[in-house]
Amino acid sequence: MSLRVHDLQDLAGVAQRLREEQERADAQAKAQREAAARLQAERQLFTRSIGAITPLRSRNLIDTAPERTLPLPVQHWLDEERVLRESISDDFDVSTLLDTDDQLSFRRPGIGAEITHRLRAGHWSIQRQLDLHGLRVDEAREALGQFIRQANKLGVRCVRVVHGKGLGSPGKAPVLKGRVQRWLVQKNEVLAFVQARPMDGGAGALLVLLQPMAQGRY
Repeated sequence: MSLRVHDLQDLAGVAQRLREEQERADAQAKAQREAAARLQAERQLFTRSIGAITPLRSRNLIDTAPERTLPLPVQHWLDEERVLRESISDDFDVSTLLDTDDQLSFRRPGIGAEITHRLRAGHWSIQRQLDLHGLRVDEAREALGQFIRQANKLGVRCVRVVHGKGLGSPGKAPVLKGRVQRWLVQKNEVLAFVQARPMDGGAGALLVLLQPMAQGRY
């Protein structure tokens, strides 16, 4: 601080201001010491209250990370629901839906007769086959439903289903032939089917035409 003193009165005023500044500095320092003393006293009070402290050997902490939940099998539930919705019955009357030509065939309403003619003539190559020999009726029904569903998902158009001629069954009558026809008619993926040509299994098999994956020509 730079002060110009002209007489004794000015000198007295300067001295007074210096004393006041010193008093303010002393008061501020005192306040700081008192605050530090209070803080130290509070810390000592906490230590005296709880006594001696022994550090724990183990942190003994709880993991608060959220538990990882398994994803819900939504697609599996949807597939099961679809299977139930599209379940096929043995009591379905298929007789009115079959073409009673020399070789029994089926085509959905809106599908022309030329489709079954082309199917029987081998217009579509056989891309997948299911052999139901040796299966019980309930096993064959489940296997056929799954086979048709998977083939359609893969974009397969033509499949062969071998149901057998019944030569090994009691009475030499085909056990699965009529049932397979009823089951196929109830599958929405099936557009048409015909009895296979002799080279493809004859009376012991059916050639099945499935819905295309996208709209297009047959």
